[in-house]
Amino acid sequence: MQIIRDKAVLLNLRNPKRVTTVIPQSKELSMNKVVVKWGIDEVHTLKNLNINVPSPITKQYAWTGQHKPYEHQKKTAEFLTMNKRAFCFNEQGTGKTASAIWAADYLMSQGAINRVLVICPLSIMDSAWRGDLFSFAMHRSVDVAYGNKKKRAEIINGGADFVIINYDGVEIVKDEIANGGFDCIIVDEATHYKNAQTKRWKTLNKLLKEDTWLWMMTGTPAAQSPLDAYGLAKLVNPLSVPRFFGSFRDQVMFKLTQFKWLPKETAQATVHSCLQPAIRFTKEECLDLPDMVYTKRKVEMTKQQTKYYEELRKKMIMHVADESITAVNAAIVLNKLLQISSGAVYTDDSETLEFDISNRYKVLKEAIDESSQKVLVFVPFRHTIDMLASKLTADGISCGIIRGDVSAP
Repeated sequence: MQIIRDKAVLLNLRNPKRVTTVIPQSKELSMNKVVVKWGIDEVHTLKNLNINVPSPITKQYAWTGQHKPYEHQKKTAEFLTMNKRAFCFNEQGTGKTASAIWAADYLMSQGAINRVLVICPLSIMDSAWRGDLFSFAMHRSVDVAYGNKKKRAEIINGGADFVIINYDGVEIVKDEIANGGFDCIIVDEATHYKNAQTKRWKTLNKLLKEDTWLWMMTGTPAAQSPLDAYGLAKLVNPLSVPRFFGSFRDQVMFKLTQFKWLPKETAQATVHSCLQPAIRFTKEECLDLPDMVYTKRKVEMTKQQTKYYEELRKKMIMHVADESITAVNAAIVLNKLLQISSGAVYTDDSETLEFDISNRYKVLKEAIDESSQKVLVFVPFRHTIDMLASKLTADGISCGIIRGDVSAP
């Protein structure tokens, strides 16, 4: 195989007719050689004929945006453009969001897709996806479908190239999405679709048409159990798993007791086989990554937090559960407001009141679940540390605690 001027591919084949009869922009030369236009449609056709040709994105794409892509990002984008249904298992912090954006932008420029729907956690819709789209594809229009049903529907029908929506929002406007012309769906942190029995999974499955591109991204595809792979595989590669969940469970697990199942020795190989096609880069393999990567996550306070946060901010005093909390100056007000937003506030009598931090905890757990390594969590107040440790332990996540009263040894 030879690439000619980044526009055509020269192939040496035993039977040139099998290419020239299915690809209009191809020509048979002498000595069993065939020249084929190097385009995205042509390379997909060649792939179906078991002829491997690199994606034209490697040479024909300008790699738009404020930052130059790393080598692993280029390879990831190339892989995505070559697979309509695929997994991206690159580790957290390796920049797989940018790879997906570049791949989608290239396919748009070639007319292979028209609109992209990004399904991701609520906390990173703005900070990660909208921000990265502005950084890497600022020439594309983007909107976030969040709010009531009417507002979401207006945004979906607005014609933006990229529409970002959270998992639970898909069900609310599923009809609008189905009629919105989305021919590419990117699912970030795809483990939220591991259970094929949930309404969330069934809604997405109904939205997928035969020609829909689907890229599912997560750094931890089956972190909790081999069974997590079933729902993911049923969306991307349904023929790789049995029709029924029980049959898949018998493939990867064995029954130890009436209520306890453990993974078989062959479970990892089975999961690897069904979660294909896939690409994965670890941080150790990405030698050109910066030392630190920052990601902001936006979290709304709960109704309880908001109520008392505003009361203290406006009046500098509030009463909760027969306890009084007073702020005598601006510095103390700021400190008390931080305590409320963190989940535990100290009263005038040195008592501690706990607040509902379900939103904040949900996002923390998302970040932990996304990581394939240990996680270090910094917390500003001691009582909040105890709250989080209790919640994480209850959810089966082991955690150690270091506070001011922990001795050096």
